[in-house]
Amino acid sequence: MRLGPTENTVPASVNRYLLPREQQVITVRMHPAVLLGPLILVLGGLPAAMTLTTTTSVSPAIVWGAWALILLYFLRQVAAWTVTYFVISNERMMTIRGILARRVSTMPLGRATDLSFRRSIPGRLVGYGTLIAEAPGQHFYVRYTPYPEQLYLEIFDMLLPHGGPATVCPTCEGTGTIPQDSVLPGRQEPEA
Repeated sequence: MRLGPTENTVPASVNRYLLPREQQVITVRMHPAVLLGPLILVLGGLPAAMTLTTTTSVSPAIVWGAWALILLYFLRQVAAWTVTYFVISNERMMTIRGILARRVSTMPLGRATDLSFRRSIPGRLVGYGTLIAEAPGQHFYVRYTPYPEQLYLEIFDMLLPHGGPATVCPTCEGTGTIPQDSVLPGRQEPEA
């Protein structure tokens, strides 16, 4: 399954951050698991608010006001999730996030020296992970990425040079292993 963008799924807000010569290759929204913490706060806060209003002398207006703030926080997180994207173009990786104030983080693909991903146990159960791209002096973390294995493979494929045919080992004889007694081309046999 290719994660390429289509005109129906990628908003114009992503295109405004691309250079004229750049093309989108992959565009994904963060995994909905990013909303799990705020959702637990809202759902856990509701019975807590109901209990506090019936069992304590705290004003119900204060208790329900506090729960309303938690609900507003959750709604803000949902709104932020809808405008947060991880974009890979033919030249760089970037995250675009923020509702009113936009934050765009980028790393040129040509600078990346290492690419890895991590998946926690909840991430494996639900289907998200963290991609980590490293360059000299820079770490580019993208948390809550959906399809982390597939994104890793797609990005890694873009990082590898695809110049010519694969080099075949001249002494392997098709086995893929080098015999112990063979001498590789360009290497001198040690003198006894």
